[in-house]
Amino acid sequence: MAIPPQPWPTGKVERLEPLVRRVLAANASPFTFTGTQTYIVGGDEGLAVIDPGPVDEDHLVALEQAIGNAPIVAVMCTHTHRDHSPGARPLAERTGAPIVGCAPLALETLGPRADAPFDKDYAPDRVLSEGEQVSGPGWTLTALATPGHTSNHLCFALEGTGALFTGDHVMGWSTTVVAPPDGDMADYMASLDKLQARDDRTYYPAHGPAIGNPKQLVRGMIGHRRQREKQILRLLGKAAQEVGELVPQMYKGVPEFLWPAAAMSVTAHLNDLERRGIVARSGETWQTTN
Repeated sequence: MAIPPQPWPTGKVERLEPLVRRVLAANASPFTFTGTQTYIVGGDEGLAVIDPGPVDEDHLVALEQAIGNAPIVAVMCTHTHRDHSPGARPLAERTGAPIVGCAPLALETLGPRADAPFDKDYAPDRVLSEGEQVSGPGWTLTALATPGHTSNHLCFALEGTGALFTGDHVMGWSTTVVAPPDGDMADYMASLDKLQARDDRTYYPAHGPAIGNPKQLVRGMIGHRRQREKQILRLLGKAAQEVGELVPQMYKGVPEFLWPAAAMSVTAHLNDLERRGIVARSGETWQTTN
């Protein structure tokens, strides 16, 4: 999906449904679409803020204005990339709210990253595990463990509404980058299967528009990843190759500045195939085992 023309609703409060509002941060990029979308769940008697985004004073002020005098039950984070969690600490300090959500993660990565680097300063007051909940007046959010994009990724289900906040696990504009060593393709696929088994009405991703056909989209995402796997095996069946040789063949028509991101997902596929005994690595070269 192409990035829509400006102006974008940066800093504006958008009411999506009775319990859900959205505020867009001014951090648009080829990897964040129009920017990180922070969601405000609840009402005047108490609310939660999901993915407060980067440390950006204008965005923090916009969130404070949207919150008004309502008490904040929790500042919640789906994962700890720098376009999602760094705003949690200053927002918590200004409001007195606890930081609740994914586990902390500080990981040194090798090679270029196309997604945002990890927030090493993230320090939650409470870590949520699968099925644990945060509640306020008239609403309850349930954590779903969805590792893959990152090992600590969570989605949050707004009980009784059919709404699911998907962070970067499912986005409304692009496929998700799975970047080793922390990103794991087998985990990502299992997490997609987990969402496919649910009956959510709407996904609210951190980037891109709301998704009104979740099952159809997730089914397509699973199929897309399986096709990528078949494509890798077909190319390696012709000759042993390095990731840098596979990417131009697999991503024809994709701008070259996006190839580093593609290379990460290809590597994640190869790591998964290697664990399953389908491919083997010799140095930087990969080949099939049959």
